[in-house]
Amino acid sequence: MDTIASLFSFITTPVSWVIVQFHTVYGALFGADTGWAWGLSIVSLVILIRICLIPLFVKQIKATRAMQTLQPEMKKIQERYKNDKQRQSEEMMKLYKETGTNPLSSCLPILAQSPFFFALYHVLNSIASNDTVGFINTSLLESAQKAHIFGAPLAAKFTDSSDKVAALDASLTSVRIVTAIMIILMSASQFYTQRQLMTKNVDTTVKTPFMQQQKMLMYVFPIMFAVFGINFPVGVLVYWLTTNVWTMGQQMYVIHNNPTPGSKAQAAYLERLFKHVTHHGKTRGRGEKAVVKAIVAKGRDRNEFERKFINGLNKSGLVAQADGTVAKGEAQAVEAEDGTTTATGAPKRQQPKRQSKSQRQSGGPKGAGDASSSTPTSLTKSDEPEDAKPAAKKQGPGTRSKAQSGQRKGPQRPKSPSKK
Repeated sequence: MDTIASLFSFITTPVSWVIVQFHTVYGALFGADTGWAWGLSIVSLVILIRICLIPLFVKQIKATRAMQTLQPEMKKIQERYKNDKQRQSEEMMKLYKETGTNPLSSCLPILAQSPFFFALYHVLNSIASNDTVGFINTSLLESAQKAHIFGAPLAAKFTDSSDKVAALDASLTSVRIVTAIMIILMSASQFYTQRQLMTKNVDTTVKTPFMQQQKMLMYVFPIMFAVFGINFPVGVLVYWLTTNVWTMGQQMYVIHNNPTPGSKAQAAYLERLFKHVTHHGKTRGRGEKAVVKAIVAKGRDRNEFERKFINGLNKSGLVAQADGTVAKGEAQAVEAEDGTTTATGAPKRQQPKRQSKSQRQSGGPKGAGDASSSTPTSLTKSDEPEDAKPAAKKQGPGTRSKAQSGQRKGPQRPKSPSKK
C-alpha cells in the first residue's frame, strides 16, 4: 500500500493544503489538537471531492444504463462469434462506436477518486511515521499525533503493535475496537449500496450477465473492504466510511428521483407521479415534465410501467403531451400491452336484435299490439275493396307485368303432387 501511495505523491501537497485549511476552521471551534478538528477536516475533504465528482457520477449513471441496454446485443455477438474471439472483439468495438458507449465510463468516479485516497493515505502514514509532508509542518504534525477519534489515534492501524500504539498515547484495545467498528460500518454501507442497486434499480425485463456480475460484486466488495481495512489508518477509515455513506445517500436520491427504466424503482416513481399529476391536473417542475416527455416520445417502445402510467392518465381524462405537460380530454386512447390502442369513453354502437321469421312476416317485433298486426304487408291480403283499387293499365303484347318481371328466370321447380 505504501508503494502505491508513493505513486500519487504529486497530489499529496494539494490534499495536505486542503486538510490544513479545514483544520484551521474547525480548530478554532473545537481546539487544534482534538479529534473533532482533524476528523471533520477529513470528512470535509471527502465532501469537497465528491461534490467535484458529481458530473462524473452523472456520466457514470448514463454509461451504466447504456451498457444495460446493450447487453442483449452483446450477448448475440458473443453467441454468434463464440469461436472467433478477434471478430467478437471487433464487433463489440463497432457496437460501442455506433451507440457512443464507453465501458470505462462507469468506473470514472472510482478512478478519479483514487489519487485523493492514496494521497490521504500517504499523508496519514507520514504522520504515523513522524514525518512532515506537504503543508503538514512540525507543529501540525505534533497536533495530528495528539488527535484521537473515540480513543484511537488518527494514524493508528488495526495491525499495529502495542508499542507503536503506546507511542501515540493510546491502548491497543481501544484502537482495535474503534477500527473494527469502522470496518464493519464501511462494509455494511457498501453492501447496502450494492443491494439497493440490484433489488430496486435494475431493469427486471432483461436478464443479462451484467446482473450476475453486479450480484457477485455485492458480496465481493464488502469482503475486500474488511480485508484491506485492517491495514488502513483510522484517518483513512474515516475517509472511506464517509465516502461510502455519501455514495449510499447519492444512490438513494437517484433511485428515488431518476430510476432505471423497467425497474421496481420506476414503477414506484410513476405511481407517485400519477397521484401527483391527477391531484393537481398538471405536471410541476422541470423534472416531472422531462419524465413525461421521455415516456411520450417512446411511443410503442414503452415498458409495462410506462404504459400503465399513460393509460391511467387517459382513464382519468388527462392526455400526456409531447412537451411533457398534460391536458384535459374526454375520450382518449388506451394502449394495450402489445402496443395497440383502443378508444375509451366513447359510447359503444349497439347492434340491432335479430328478429324471428314470424316477426319479419308480421312487420314488427312481438308484443307490438294491434297496431303492428293491423299494418298490411306484402304477404297479407288487403281488405280494401276492389272498386277502390286503381284500374290496371292495359298492357301491350310486348310488355310484361310487374309480377311477371319479378319472377325468377330459368326452369321452375315442379310442384310436388298433393297427397290424397
